Amino acid sequence: MEGSERLRAKKSFGQNFLVHSGAIKAILANALASPAAGLLEIGPGPGTLTEGLLADGRPLWAMELDPEACELLQRRFAERPNFHLLQGDAVRSPMPDAASLSIIGNLPYNVATPILTRFLLEPLPWERMVLMFQLEVGQRILGVPGTKDYGPLSILSQSVARVTRIMKLGPGSFRPAPKVDSIVLLFEPRPDALPLAERKPLLDLLHRSFAQRRKTLANNWGGWLSPEEIQGVLEAEKLSPSVRAEAVPVANWISILRRLAQ
Repeated sequence: MEGSERLRAKKSFGQNFLVHSGAIKAILANALASPAAGLLEIGPGPGTLTEGLLADGRPLWAMELDPEACELLQRRFAERPNFHLLQGDAVRSPMPDAASLSIIGNLPYNVATPILTRFLLEPLPWERMVLMFQLEVGQRILGVPGTKDYGPLSILSQSVARVTRIMKLGPGSFRPAPKVDSIVLLFEPRPDALPLAERKPLLDLLHRSFAQRRKTLANNWGGWLSPEEIQGVLEAEKLSPSVRAEAVPVANWISILRRLAQ
């Protein structure tokens, strides 16, 4: 791994560098199978994946916050005509202007959820995303109704994308080894994806509805909707008066959102 030994992982940036060759190959294969016009890599660190992404020939934007990593990437790849370094924070920095993107990232654990949320809420033209998360966050993205993992992140992700698990990785796949397992997920836009304009309102509804998980939906909505409105929504959705948010399927959430918008 040229470069990985010369860049010290920094806890403040949530860095754990991928060194597992099988995982590197699988991530590259999935990312490059996309017909997107350009590639966007989040948190390239020493450039372990960057090398393989650049070899594809498409324009690659590498977004990195760590100044030391940026210096190393610049030294390694500045002469490649398709390499574009973006020094910044993927939670709020401007994104590249491309017709379509395949997004790749071993996301820093401390900001993985806000980064994914941004990609799902903003009009970024991603054609696919291959992203690595701490296992616990990945399980929340894949969560199914009736489980403790199911919540706002599951519902938002699944209303926008088809999410597939590519692989689970143990701590030994990274330097330094984290204390937790990781998971690589593939996101592909759903043909019936929730329109952009409805995504933020859906997330607001979900945060209100899951505010206290142990309470019923009716209790979480109390003080916001009248008892008659709550009863009307639950009856129209064929949901029990004692239903909790975690038992409500994704399709119902979209229907509830639209019902309330009327």
